[in-house]
Amino acid sequence: MRSHVRSLVLAAAAALALAFADPSATASAEAAPAPPPIQENPAPLGANDWKCKPSKEHPRPVILVHGFGAPAAGHFSVYSPYLKAQGYCVFTGTYGTIPNVPLVNLLGGFQSIEYSAEQFSAFVDKVRAATGVDKVDIVGHSEGGIMPRYYIKNLGGTAKVHSYISWAPPNHGLTLSGLYTLGQKLIPGLDENILPLWPVTSELTNGKGFLDRLNAGDETPGDIHYTVIASKNEELVTPFTTSFLSGDNVDNLVLQDYFPDSFGEHIGLAFDTGVFKLTDKALQRN
Repeated sequence: MRSHVRSLVLAAAAALALAFADPSATASAEAAPAPPPIQENPAPLGANDWKCKPSKEHPRPVILVHGFGAPAAGHFSVYSPYLKAQGYCVFTGTYGTIPNVPLVNLLGGFQSIEYSAEQFSAFVDKVRAATGVDKVDIVGHSEGGIMPRYYIKNLGGTAKVHSYISWAPPNHGLTLSGLYTLGQKLIPGLDENILPLWPVTSELTNGKGFLDRLNAGDETPGDIHYTVIASKNEELVTPFTTSFLSGDNVDNLVLQDYFPDSFGEHIGLAFDTGVFKLTDKALQRN
């Protein structure tokens, strides 16, 4: 009976992985077409005003980067108008979508980090050109705290980013409160055969050493100030301290050290006023 259940789990996982497979995984680097632009609409309130010009008080536009399986419009439905009301130029979009699957194509973060980072690179350049600035600030949540790191390290982002704030990024992998470790024991070939069919899931769990390579050498490259905000109530990127980065130019902050009554957990960080206030301070660096 147990072997039959395992077979069903393996078959279902493989079918889902193939349905959402990264197109670059089946084509060579030379043959793969360039990724399409980030999906700018629908956008959250306050975002993507392409006529917005940064002010003296807020001299850089802020680009918001959502997490796995999320739409930008929903993920930043509270934070985007919060920033806009303070006078920031705010930009965001849904990256890493599955274009040919109805409804699912409104969600993002499904493609490989490399694929999404190429999209993000083009979006950063578009924002810089529209606002007339050399550098942008980035606020990313979860996977949105990992993908821009790849852009910074490998796609020239060190010269284009001033401050980078990330909320609960899986910088050194994740255990999903032990569920990932349990899956390794119950599902034969999970790491070797199943997760690689959906590259981003493999990358976020350090499949094939992706995170090892990303973290090799300097974890905080460039003349950029990094801020990492994590919560003691984190249930996905566990233990929560795995979010933290090493370097002289990084502040690793525990939400409850500043706001003891905060119940913010992984998804809830995108709606937590304490997170917003800590991010405010990080964005005010000039």
